[in-house]
Amino acid sequence: MTSKELFERVKRVEIKAKGLVNSAFAGRYHSAFKGRGMAFSEVRAYQAGDDVRDIDWNVTARHDAPYVKLYEEERELTLMLAVDMSRSLDFGTIGETKRELVAEIAATLAFSAMENSDKVGVALYTDRVEKYIPPAKGRRHILYIIRELLSFRAEGKGTNTEAALDFLNGVLKKRATLFLMGDFIADELSETYRKRLMLTSLRHDLMAIEVSDRREADLTPMGLVQFEDLETGRTAWVNTSSRKVREEYHKQFTEARDRHAAMLRRMGIDYTEVSCGEDFALPLMRLFAKR
Repeated sequence: MTSKELFERVKRVEIKAKGLVNSAFAGRYHSAFKGRGMAFSEVRAYQAGDDVRDIDWNVTARHDAPYVKLYEEERELTLMLAVDMSRSLDFGTIGETKRELVAEIAATLAFSAMENSDKVGVALYTDRVEKYIPPAKGRRHILYIIRELLSFRAEGKGTNTEAALDFLNGVLKKRATLFLMGDFIADELSETYRKRLMLTSLRHDLMAIEVSDRREADLTPMGLVQFEDLETGRTAWVNTSSRKVREEYHKQFTEARDRHAAMLRRMGIDYTEVSCGEDFALPLMRLFAKR
């Protein structure tokens, strides 16, 4: 991709994202996420009706009278995007790749955050965290994020979401709004993976956005075809003319995706799926409505 082509793609993504922020998403980000972070303000003497959980026992001991902590809404929140950049995101058959779809969704979230004076950061990962862009504000910063999402070429080939979550739990010192974005194809539902998700959801406001392509779930009957795993490079010959093979592939693919979605729901992690070639505004608005 030439510099001119990249510039044009970034500009298209920006125009689409800003259009959504100013229309379909107007006010929705603010109502969904503002007020979820509370910062300590001051202490005052206990009054009837105060929550006993807010009592500051150190101040109470010094003054020999009960005092409670007061909190106020944090005016500035941090939006963090953890994006799977493994090679499976380069797949796409309906107008765009999953990588391009991720860039559009991320841009929409980022410009929504910018409208509310929030910081935006990104962690790009494969089988390790490949690039970390610390949270910052401003249009130039967001355009830099979009450019990286569209053009970044990772060194790793696999996917290790656990490593990305460990990294973010280490660098994010304050509670953040964290979007986990990817196709989740290679994520094994191991106990370690579940524990990392649970830990992260306790520390941060965690949500998951799965990007997909409708043709991933089905094999087109084309005879004997050689397929390549984009992440491992392994190849296999598949008889796509066999109805039994096609049905078994569809069954295993959809069951794996359903298990992942069910696990997220059981853990109380809000989740939505967006497919290439489809309008992602409605799934995101439904996700915001759950907040």
